Amino acid sequence: MFKKVITACILSFYTVFSAQQVRPAKSSEIYRDLKTLKNLPKVLYLAAHPDDENTGLLSWLINDQNVETGYLSLTRGDGGQNLLGTEQGAALGLIRTHELLEARKLDGAQQFFTRAIDFGFSKNTTDTFKQWDENSIIADVVWVIRKFRPDVIICRFPPTAAAGHGQHAASAVVAEKAFKLAGDKNAFPNQLKYVNVWQPKRILWNTFRFGSVNTTAENQLKVTVGQYDAQLGMGYGELAGLSRSLHKSQGAGTQSVAGIKTEYFSHVDGEPAKSTLFDGINKTWTKEGNTDIDQSLDKIISAFNFNNPDRSLPDLLVLRKKVMALKDSDLKKDKIKSLDQIILSCAGFMGEVVTNQAEAVAGESHNFRLNVISRAENPVVLENVKWLSQSENFNRKLSKDSLITIQHQIQIPADAALTEPYWLAKPAKDAATFSVPNDTLVGLPETESPLNVLLDLKIGSEKFKVKLPLSFKKLDPVRGDVVEALRIIPALELKFTQPLYLVKENEDLHLSLNVKINSNKQFNNGKVNLMYNGERLGGGDLKSVNGKDFTVDYIIPKAKLASIKSNQLQLDANFIADGITYNKKQVLIQYPHLPSLQYFAPATVAVMKGDIQTKIKKVGYVQGAGDFIPEFLRIAGIQVDVLKDEDFYGNLDESGGSQNKFSQYDAIVLGIRANNTEKKLGRWMPFLWSYVKAGGNLVMQYNTNQDTTLDQLGMYNFSIANKRVTEENAEVKFLNPNHKLLNFPNKITSNDFKGWVQELGAYFPAQWDAAYEPLFEMHDTGEESLQGSTLYTKYGKGNFIYTPLAFFRQLPAGNVGAARLFLNFLSAQKN
Repeated sequence: MFKKVITACILSFYTVFSAQQVRPAKSSEIYRDLKTLKNLPKVLYLAAHPDDENTGLLSWLINDQNVETGYLSLTRGDGGQNLLGTEQGAALGLIRTHELLEARKLDGAQQFFTRAIDFGFSKNTTDTFKQWDENSIIADVVWVIRKFRPDVIICRFPPTAAAGHGQHAASAVVAEKAFKLAGDKNAFPNQLKYVNVWQPKRILWNTFRFGSVNTTAENQLKVTVGQYDAQLGMGYGELAGLSRSLHKSQGAGTQSVAGIKTEYFSHVDGEPAKSTLFDGINKTWTKEGNTDIDQSLDKIISAFNFNNPDRSLPDLLVLRKKVMALKDSDLKKDKIKSLDQIILSCAGFMGEVVTNQAEAVAGESHNFRLNVISRAENPVVLENVKWLSQSENFNRKLSKDSLITIQHQIQIPADAALTEPYWLAKPAKDAATFSVPNDTLVGLPETESPLNVLLDLKIGSEKFKVKLPLSFKKLDPVRGDVVEALRIIPALELKFTQPLYLVKENEDLHLSLNVKINSNKQFNNGKVNLMYNGERLGGGDLKSVNGKDFTVDYIIPKAKLASIKSNQLQLDANFIADGITYNKKQVLIQYPHLPSLQYFAPATVAVMKGDIQTKIKKVGYVQGAGDFIPEFLRIAGIQVDVLKDEDFYGNLDESGGSQNKFSQYDAIVLGIRANNTEKKLGRWMPFLWSYVKAGGNLVMQYNTNQDTTLDQLGMYNFSIANKRVTEENAEVKFLNPNHKLLNFPNKITSNDFKGWVQELGAYFPAQWDAAYEPLFEMHDTGEESLQGSTLYTKYGKGNFIYTPLAFFRQLPAGNVGAARLFLNFLSAQKN
């Protein structure tokens, strides 16, 4: 399973400080870390997704019990919905990874992942393990256990239907099996080249009350959490609310609840706990035979000066020598890392290496500034600086609170890798498993930057190595200083001008490709190629390209298109110059609560071709959570106006309605989860009902029952339930094949439901008024048939359609059948 890759983090006892800036922790955080250094137990909390973690318990474990704690999320949340924008799949997983990291900065826990991809909702473990390779996921969990070495593992979910999600239940299944195997030298023996076996003391299930489901019992182990912490200025439940609310893409804003509460735990395996989570576990250095370390820590903690933490440095440096003398190499490596972070913080050390630009190309040189400062009374000595490949001796004392800035020209190595998440650097193994460049990366939320300036520091008689990644720094007029990783990008990028093309039968395909030049180098004898399944469809020869972006336009003749049998195409583009092939496009994600996130995808584009009829010209759109549909409609040649408050109130007619203004629209569409995200919808809906009654066509996409604006979504009542069809290839029965929505302008057949991705739909209505007519019947294997995937009714002269079918997933994927069906819905009033 594990490749022979030796990494510095495994072999070295040097502490490596890796962040965009090395900055001192607050005194209260240093004090907490000192108490945590004194406590030896560790806890690993385990679940399936971002936001599954019990942040209240994590906050209590770290800040009250001072126990080193990690959260292992099997997935990065790739299969969920996005309340912030249009990102789905890998891009959404990247967002949620960093939302977890931001949450961990608040509550203090560490973060881990496996290679599992969140492929969407599953109803039981059988469904889940049809997608996930169970043995592979167990191996990843065993690796994290052996590397993190927890004494207690806590599962969020049980392995039963009470988990509420097949992936939730699967997380409990793999946790229990990994618990049993982590201490077995015969299990995954290739891992033992890098880590030792480790057997936790126990594994428990953190039982819960979720809605009407109560899995707690008074005979379970009980722990009181949520206490007030004066150093935080809040209780642990309040801190947990702030941490959990950083899951913004999920709309997981959570109240910060003051006061104590009880957490319940059910025994799963190992030695049962009778009174505390840590029964029978050595909690102190003394019990490990290192009484002098315990005594040193007691002295440092009792004498700690919150106003002058540097006064602890002499004793901390003595303690460091004692820890370095430990015979237990795993314990030594673990505790030296924590201790060195404490020492640097007590010294008030800050270091950064920054430039003025956010992006750079391999091989180019740029001016960087090394900024270092120490606030300790006894000076920190900057002995040496290694500028990637060049070393420079300084032996310079850092005067207290005096900033030193050193300018240096640094050449980015010619072989520097593009900046992107390690799990996205290669195509995924399959729909449920990421490819990882080497197995020792498993578990990491992200890798450290490979481009670092290395400082050799001396504090007292002890030496420290500090890595400072090459970074970008700017002053933002709203956010102030912004420091982010320097992003390495290709010398040349390709990107189609549209994310999707739609071409009807007997038409030529017109498309354009942007060529973005990121380097000053000259590209000689360049050739642009447009490919389909390895066949060149077109392109052009360019004598030279130098410094300026340009666009290449293509026309693929209809005869050529007709020879391609598929109606869903993926076209690839590449640019070849000087023997180098460029075929990447940058995906840049920027939200205020996150750092800039970047990865690279192949320069491809989806093309829908075939009998796709469009009979409408103008649509009004009520924005919900981010989805692709407005962009799809514009690509289809339809004008889309996103409706705002003034559109409803700006031009009232004599009856107080705005249906006269809305009569210009062939249809009005409500975006996904509009009832959850648009708080003005309650005021707008009477105008929309008037629009329908007067002859309009209103199409409402799916909503959930969480944080709703309207109690009644339709003019006739229907109720939403958590009912869904997760099997994208499930059979679809047409209840009335002659219905106008299935025949105009496109004749809809079962073929139009082929090739759907991830799911057919979610949050189907469970009950509805007799005025509604359901169009389809569908179900997952072995489950009851559902008829709530699309409801239709006449109202006055117009039409109302509620459809929780997953158009927001199908249209970006280029599914022609989904496009034909959605355009039929929008054309209801034209029939």
